[in-house]
Amino acid sequence: MAITVADLLEMQHLRLHLISGEGGVGRSVSWTHVSDLPEPWRWLTGGELLLTNGMSFPQGGAEQQDLIEKLVEAGASALAIGDKMFCPPLTDELLATSERLGLSVLSVEFPMPFVAISQAVAAANLLEQSDRLVRTEKIYRTVQRMVSTDDSSSVLREPLSQVLGCEVHVCHRASGEPWYPGDPRFDPVLAGALHEIASTRADLRAGALVVPLPDGRELRLIDMPMQQGALMVLVSHGRSPVDAILMQHAVTVLALELSQSVVAVEHRRRLGAELLAQVLEGRAESRPAGRQLKAAGIDVARSRLYAVSGDDAGRLRDIHIALWRNGIGHVVTLRSGILHILASGASEVQDVLRADLGPQALIGVSAPMRTPDRGPEALREATWALRAAQGSIGRTFHYGDASPIIGVGGLDDAAALVSRVLGPLLEYERVHDTPLLATLDSFLGNQRSWQRTADALRVHRQTVLYRIRKVEEITGRTTSETADIAELWLALRAQSLLAPAKGAAPRS
Repeated sequence: MAITVADLLEMQHLRLHLISGEGGVGRSVSWTHVSDLPEPWRWLTGGELLLTNGMSFPQGGAEQQDLIEKLVEAGASALAIGDKMFCPPLTDELLATSERLGLSVLSVEFPMPFVAISQAVAAANLLEQSDRLVRTEKIYRTVQRMVSTDDSSSVLREPLSQVLGCEVHVCHRASGEPWYPGDPRFDPVLAGALHEIASTRADLRAGALVVPLPDGRELRLIDMPMQQGALMVLVSHGRSPVDAILMQHAVTVLALELSQSVVAVEHRRRLGAELLAQVLEGRAESRPAGRQLKAAGIDVARSRLYAVSGDDAGRLRDIHIALWRNGIGHVVTLRSGILHILASGASEVQDVLRADLGPQALIGVSAPMRTPDRGPEALREATWALRAAQGSIGRTFHYGDASPIIGVGGLDDAAALVSRVLGPLLEYERVHDTPLLATLDSFLGNQRSWQRTADALRVHRQTVLYRIRKVEEITGRTTSETADIAELWLALRAQSLLAPAKGAAPRS
């Protein structure tokens, strides 16, 4: 058993005296921590006797009360203040809070050195340190289990729980959900606390945030080395401090396991990217490709191709990790800032994409793939839908839904409209290499203002006038009639949706 505050008070040579908080003398002291920094609770992990000369000690009653409350929240065992040093007078608020919360406040008789108290605590806890060494060895022995080929769940979670004497979980920092798709889901109380912490982006204190749960349990969150998006979650029953050193050893081996899992997921991503590129370019044989997609967890008959764009290139690159964490079979490839994903389960995929990429990302969804042979067609559909998503509520568009352009329901309708209205103009541009189409688009976009169009194109006003007259001559439509203007504008919008679909299939 670790030494207690009462044990230290009985050691007369340490010259410690109880000022207040008699109800806390039974607290165990696992370590001592000396600090005169402001907000010293940020550097505690639980079980420490905080020693201070009071150089940054608050003077007001409310501030001293807050100090005691924050120390209790951080799991401090007691507070010891050097006598005749720099500490301002202790207020009634501090003393009352100390009694109420059961945190002992001690004075250290001058000139007793703090190091002597630290040595006494270390010597008294030698047996506990020996036990820590044994448990540390057990922690690193669990690394042998990482040779498992199944990376859908943490194989170290349960053995680490036994060594630490509390529940151990790996949590995704941004969502508050379990990191591994095969790990058990969090119970409602724990899930609620983690979601709240994730939504407020609470800072971790010295790598460990301690949160009391409504049902009496205690939650600890610890930064995961080398994995900024993950946290180790410890859940203990009641206020039973977890050994801080063992905690750091445990999070280290969990980080190693997580790194191994991420490497395996990344390897599968590269293989899937090549397969998807072959499917979208029409280079893949249907039956072998179907078997490979099935092995990746994709029901090809129900799968759809998703074309996704967003401002955060890093999130686009890592979206395969989010899909894996949520147990969604997929293959992805990224090129020129456009992410292409083949996956089944439309609503689940869209929920993950929207949650991970944010409300500003554009998502275009093809019709069902049905067979790998339909890859090039699905690519055209998803690209069309991605362009259409710019004008859609929710910035998501499914191919075949009501188009943002009246009378255009898909690629065939758009191609027919462009051919009928702009066909002669496109042919004229191909032969003569003139910017008539761009001039028409700018002219209509600038409310048919000759001067604004000229300024936008950086040409003379007379040049714009000549080009628009040439457009009217070639198309047989005038820019002064409402019906003709509407038809030209719709055809231009359809042309803008068709243009991206003419590119080659993306490669990762």
